[in-house]
Amino acid sequence: MVRGLYHVLRELWKKPEERVPDYKTRLIEWRKGPAIVKLEKPTRLDRARSLGYKAKKGIIVVRVRVRRGGRKRTRPKAGRRSKRMTARKTLKMSYQWVAEMRAARKYRNLEVLNSYWVGKDGQYYYYEVILVDPNRPEIKADKELSWLASGKHKGRVFRGLTSAAKKSRGLRKKSREMKVRPSLRAHRRRGK
Repeated sequence: MVRGLYHVLRELWKKPEERVPDYKTRLIEWRKGPAIVKLEKPTRLDRARSLGYKAKKGIIVVRVRVRRGGRKRTRPKAGRRSKRMTARKTLKMSYQWVAEMRAARKYRNLEVLNSYWVGKDGQYYYYEVILVDPNRPEIKADKELSWLASGKHKGRVFRGLTSAAKKSRGLRKKSREMKVRPSLRAHRRRGK
């Protein structure tokens, strides 16, 4: 059976360290460059296409670099009990969601459609974020993307409505079966 291009690309990205050519040299270049970079075309074409990317005006791809590790905060000088003095706290958001938010803050007139992982080294995670300009006529005319043009989807990444954000918030089907939403504490308080 003949395999298509997207199948081959998908197989390559299952083990990028071994199969993707120049993967490590790419990571070195990405680390030296700026944290948010606008790209001409996606690095992982198969993944981008499956998430709604199209090579047309009004759609751009941005690579975002996010530092790995816990969220480090400045330690307060005084006026806290020891329990509240911790400088490193776990963030309830995934790195991918953080990357989407940073891309949305940089490109304020665009909406985040989706994002995907492209690499990680010892210091950073790298994600590519697909951004859409909802005001362009090409997007308004597109049947699959015209829903973004309506005003009710404005700032969807900040409201936790992207795929990565919903996953972090526990809104996947399995989590609904386990009764995680609205919250475990509220659920226990009700006694149900």
